[in-house]
Amino acid sequence: MIPFWTSIRDGRLQQGDLLPRCKIPLIPREFGIGQDPADVAYRTGTLIVITQSCDLANMKSGLVALCPAHTITEFEVVNPHFARKGAWEEVRKGRREGLHLLGSPIDPSMSRDAVVVNFREIFSLPLEYLERHCLSLVDRWRLQSPFLEHFSQAFARFFMRVGLPSAVPPFVD
Repeated sequence: MIPFWTSIRDGRLQQGDLLPRCKIPLIPREFGIGQDPADVAYRTGTLIVITQSCDLANMKSGLVALCPAHTITEFEVVNPHFARKGAWEEVRKGRREGLHLLGSPIDPSMSRDAVVVNFREIFSLPLEYLERHCLSLVDRWRLQSPFLEHFSQAFARFFMRVGLPSAVPPFVD
């Protein structure tokens, strides 16, 4: 089986980079009401870069868009209905909008070790923070072609969906 990922050890950031142990700000629902908190709470998690590599290389934005990436087990703890039989096969086939599966960085032949990306959550973090964070990691994973293009296309498909108020009626044979 062709590997989805390659191991890298540099500070350059590209689309498809998997970044473990990122600090993710937690903005409370009441943010902006009354006094703003002096300190921003955060959690730590694994994120994958969705900003285009060319935009990162050309410094077109000070913020980088990222989505959370989980192991299947981690995702099932928070979303137990995905532990039912057949749920992950629906995700694998692209039938569960907002979720995308990427093969395991260690062994892509093991489907239970796949990486789950949640397109419904998008974070923007400063480029400088992420570059420093990359340098602090001994090594990390970068999605390879053609899996990178497939990932990017899945993200685009999720955002370009259009809900219509009606449709062409079914054909009756």
